[in-house]
Parts: sequence; structure tokens; C-alpha cells
Amino acid sequence: MKYLKKIAFVCVLALISLLGYMQYYHLNSNHVALKVLSYLKLWRGDAVNLKLFEAVDRPPILHDDWSILLQKYVTKSGKVNYKGFIQDSSRLHKYLEKLSDNTPGKNWTKEEKIAYWINAYNAFTVLLIINHYPLKSIKDIADGTPMINSPWDIKFFQLAGIDFDLNAIEHQVLRGQFEEPRIHFAINCASVSCPNLRNEAYEAVQLQHQLEQQAIAFIQDPQKNRINDRETKLSMIFNWFESDFNKAESLRSYLSKYHPSFDAKHRIEYLEYNWLLNE
Repeated sequence: MKYLKKIAFVCVLALISLLGYMQYYHLNSNHVALKVLSYLKLWRGDAVNLKLFEAVDRPPILHDDWSILLQKYVTKSGKVNYKGFIQDSSRLHKYLEKLSDNTPGKNWTKEEKIAYWINAYNAFTVLLIINHYPLKSIKDIADGTPMINSPWDIKFFQLAGIDFDLNAIEHQVLRGQFEEPRIHFAINCASVSCPNLRNEAYEAVQLQHQLEQQAIAFIQDPQKNRINDRETKLSMIFNWFESDFNKAESLRSYLSKYHPSFDAKHRIEYLEYNWLLNE
């Protein structure tokens, strides 16, 4: 009995410490869960070793092949024709091979790197969907790995010969290396509530303009966020990744830049996320 009491005391103390840490650093449960997952993947040997990247200079690449596909099979409103991608899969695979064989070099600019990783995330997400099509939701895809059982943790592609998953791109690279919250409006998880898949590739020369357009379009889209003089109901993206928007300023300050009707005095609520396929 005394042994059990000691275990219970240690668990309670650990929980209190964790809650205190979260409150002090303004973190939510999603942030903590992602940290735990990253440590778990490291312990299992599943984490991607990013030190192997950017060791040498490489010529930067353009993403015009991806733009051609996006313009053919993605509408201006972000609806995706996955059947079209299936029919044109050879062109898609050719572009994915280009990404795999031409990873960012240490001479690449920040904009060239960000554009590469956003395009890679979106293009390989399309591949994941058509590999399992037809399906109702990306969340129907899982690999059955205990405690790591989501479509974003399946290592189904390679970059520079290294097994990769989508979470590595989003959390280790884009969120881990670049303090750029607008990436959340550019990467697309193939779902209705996600920011729309842009029907052109991201390119370094116009990246800042493209990211700004994506931020405005997503925040002002009444299907994604309900912001008016009566209420403020936001996408769960702002809840899951609030810490990213709080790094340079508060979330409320961030939103006020992009939506003329945002009232910082309003209580913020969050909308249920629609994971149905964005087709």
C-alpha cells in the first residue's frame, strides 16, 4: 500500500509540474503531445536525422512541374480532383523524384528552403491520398504502429535516400527551423477544414506574397473562421499551434492584422474540425 501511495504521489507531482510548465510557457496539450511524440520517435529510432541534410551546396530548383499539376487538378477554391491526379500519376511521380533527388543545400536561401518543404508536404500528401483512394478522410489511413498511429507518421517516401514522414516535414523542419507561422496556412492536410491547397506551387521569388495571400484567405474565410461583430470562432489550427502565433506577438494581435472585424475583446471559441476529404 505504501508503495502505491508513493507512485501516486510521484504521478501527481509530475502532473502538477507539467501543468505549471505549460502555463508558464503558454503551451497547450497539443504542443505537449507533439513533444512527447517526438521523444517517443527518437527513442524508437524513427526520428529523421536532419543533420544529414544541407551538408553541401546544391543548385536550387523550381517547382513549375508541381504548378502544372495543381492548375489542372485543384480549383481556385481549393477543391482537389484526386481522380485526375491518379490518371496523371506518372507526372506526379516525376515531380516527387525531383524533390527526392534535389533536397535543400546549405547555399539555399530561407525562402528557397521554405518553398521546397511546403511543396514537398503538399505533394506527398496528395500521393498518400491517391495511394489509398477512394476514402472519406485522411484519418482513415494508419499503419497500426502502437502509440504512433496516424497518416502523418507513416514513412512512405524518401528524400535523399532517407525515410520520411509528413510530421517530420511539418514539425521538425518547417516549425522547428523557421519561425514562420504562415506555413500553417500553406500546408494542406487533404481535409475540408484545412487551409485551401493553393493551385500553384510555392516559389522563393514570390513566397512572401503567396504566404500573405494564404493568411488573408484562410483567416477571412467564413467556412474556416467565423469572425464578426457578434462572435469569434476560430479554426482549431489556432488552438493546436497557438504557441507559434505567440512567439512574436499575441494570437489576438496576429488576428487583428488580418481580419478587419476581429474584436480582441471577444471570447475566442474553436470550431469542430472537418476531416472529410477536400475533393
